Amino acid sequence: MTTASGVIEHKYIQEISPARKIGMGIAEVLIAILIFAVFALNTAGDLTTRFVMTPGGIEQGKLGDLVLPSRLTLYILAGIVLVIGVYQLVKGFERQTNLMVGIAALCLILAFLVWQAAGISLNLAGMLSSAVLLAVPITLGAFSGILAERCGIVNIAIEGMMLMASMTAAIAGSLTQNIWVGLLGGIASAVLLGLLLGVLSIKFKVNQTIAGTIINIFSTGLTAFISQKFLQTIPALNQPKMFTRVPLPLLADIPLVGPILFNQNIFVYLMFAILVILQLALFQTRWGLRFRSVGEHPKAADTVGINVIKTRYMGVILSGLVAGIAGAFFTLGSVGRFDEGMTAGKGFIGLAAMNFGNWMPLGSLGAGLLFGFADAIGSKLSLLGSVIPPQFMAMAPYLITMIVLAGFIGKGQAPAAEGTPYEKE
Repeated sequence: MTTASGVIEHKYIQEISPARKIGMGIAEVLIAILIFAVFALNTAGDLTTRFVMTPGGIEQGKLGDLVLPSRLTLYILAGIVLVIGVYQLVKGFERQTNLMVGIAALCLILAFLVWQAAGISLNLAGMLSSAVLLAVPITLGAFSGILAERCGIVNIAIEGMMLMASMTAAIAGSLTQNIWVGLLGGIASAVLLGLLLGVLSIKFKVNQTIAGTIINIFSTGLTAFISQKFLQTIPALNQPKMFTRVPLPLLADIPLVGPILFNQNIFVYLMFAILVILQLALFQTRWGLRFRSVGEHPKAADTVGINVIKTRYMGVILSGLVAGIAGAFFTLGSVGRFDEGMTAGKGFIGLAAMNFGNWMPLGSLGAGLLFGFADAIGSKLSLLGSVIPPQFMAMAPYLITMIVLAGFIGKGQAPAAEGTPYEKE
């Protein structure tokens, strides 16, 4: 269907096959059975779970503890997932499929926490605050992927861009002792790699997957070399300042929500700002319509006067900019130094979040928060004295990524022309 401007508009609706619908419904029913049989039946009826609802060390927005009857809460969570699974088997959720899968996954995670913390207490707000922070590189990686793929360029180089940005941010921040210069340095290095991806895939029409792989290998090798040759022998090059928490006036005083969302460092605020800008720019502006048309039907876009080549270059440069912010997060917002391979596949998980969110900013944010929450659980297990080895929980984000990609993502509608070089006639 063409718009008044003659640009083809593509609706992103996930197609769920009958077999996949049944498979997802069965999986959700099995999750309900797991919560009931493994967690609820193995929890004493007189136990309670105490969730601390304010992150440690924060005074603004304090909220009293939440005390739940452990077994009853597990029964309720099992019931919710069972209803979702049965409805999925009988009718299906269509557009809400991924949302329901996310709810089922969150119920499973919450049930696990209720079961683990039965009879003791757990700082749930602290875990949620950590989850938001851990979701930053994943979500920004997803946004970076959206900017590239919505204009037709497959960008699997996000991991390499993030890794290069994290190292450059550490060096620039250390040399100048200025965190803003460090951030700008990290962004600049990723933008250059984005431009390189554009030259390879747009000008020279190199296979975009191969071009992205080349950039990832280049970034891994160069950062490892510089780290071993210089950063480990000259510590002053790897001691940048870090962004600290900045409570937002009034908002940080909101109970529960304030300490989790509005008492964070600048990278969290940048993540939400980019979300709003990206959502509005892509779907509420003429620029966004033109930008998306290049990824859907470049020939039609060219016919109505849109410069396809220029738009795609703009897409990969913006993709690099966002990936640069994600990479700088590791050294300036999380660790405070650069270590080899410190991005640990977060760029690839960001691409999984983009797919799970169906190339939509809001959906990608939800997926990023889910992955971040799974990541946060592993760091808390040792404090709970869990019988599950912490090494296993450290694999949780990667396991969830594989499960989501293999079984829970329907036939998402990627941009129709992504990965296809444009030949101007």
